[in-house]
Amino acid sequence: MDGLRGAGRSYNTERTYAGRIALYLSYCTQNGVDWTRPKLAQLIAMMRWLVDDPLPSRSRKPGAEPRYRDEGTANAIMGTVGEFLTWCSLQGWVPPTVVSQLVQPKFLRYTPPGFDPGEDGQYRTVQARRIKFRVAVPGYEWLSDDQINHLISFTTRARDRFLVSLLAVTGIRIGEALGLRREDMHFLPDSSSLGCKVEGPHIHVRRRRNSNGAYAKSRQPRWVPVEVETVALYADYRYERDTVPEAADCDMVFVNLFHAPLGEPMKYPSTYELFKRLAKRAGFRARPHMFRHSAITRWVRSGVPRDVAQDMAGHVSPQSMDPYTHTTDQDKRDAVELVAAKRKEARA
Repeated sequence: MDGLRGAGRSYNTERTYAGRIALYLSYCTQNGVDWTRPKLAQLIAMMRWLVDDPLPSRSRKPGAEPRYRDEGTANAIMGTVGEFLTWCSLQGWVPPTVVSQLVQPKFLRYTPPGFDPGEDGQYRTVQARRIKFRVAVPGYEWLSDDQINHLISFTTRARDRFLVSLLAVTGIRIGEALGLRREDMHFLPDSSSLGCKVEGPHIHVRRRRNSNGAYAKSRQPRWVPVEVETVALYADYRYERDTVPEAADCDMVFVNLFHAPLGEPMKYPSTYELFKRLAKRAGFRARPHMFRHSAITRWVRSGVPRDVAQDMAGHVSPQSMDPYTHTTDQDKRDAVELVAAKRKEARA
């Protein structure tokens, strides 16, 4: 994982890549493939195996419906395998010819926003992955304000209510939330006594190594303002937290209060289980990252300048904002009615 850490990848990325690389090495062992010199046909066979071979059943009931990976997941796994072999080639463990077979030239007929094709279009030809399923681009999920309020109404604990509300208001990533420390919560009208010049209640998001594996993706520290209601919810949570003596010495904001080990920082698996339970009660999907999409969409739709929204979101590139702005059904209906009204006015 040294290559990933050197590139500044998050703990979650390390864990995901470790599982995918282990899957590749296991496949090679079981099928007699030299992992350092796989042929193109063997890698294509692995890609097919990923979607054709059923996954181990999670149910103990006999006759349970088999589960399969989708083609998008297979693409992600093979992409990691390609990165792994490329890194191994740089270490001298894999021949360069193995890496060269993984890509092929591709001419970009349509370029993404911000792409510089060159004066003569010389940069339109790029190296693209050779081993990949053609899949439709997945849509990004987000939550409306009504859905967020509905979800909050199903929280039964002050900690969970504060976590959901904080994600919805600030748009921070779940890793950034779980990595918050009490010193990052500047909820006073004036934080000068804390050595902070920022006015009004806000949180600070900083990249650190944390014992629970939480990791801020953005390298640059930033602060994000919060609403007065968020401050009140934090006060409720602090009162709830103070009833658990084991939590007193932990500097992390979000800690285990209801299950062992009490007082320890919350980790990703238990947090995702929390959101699964809330989603089941609410009757719709509600993953932590959906709140980030919702917050950024709300900022942009409310007229917040894109550069301000980009700064609060912790995005380095303006193009990173594009997937986070969503159109509602009402937006589409309003657009059609606006055009119809103009046509009717023109005829009159």
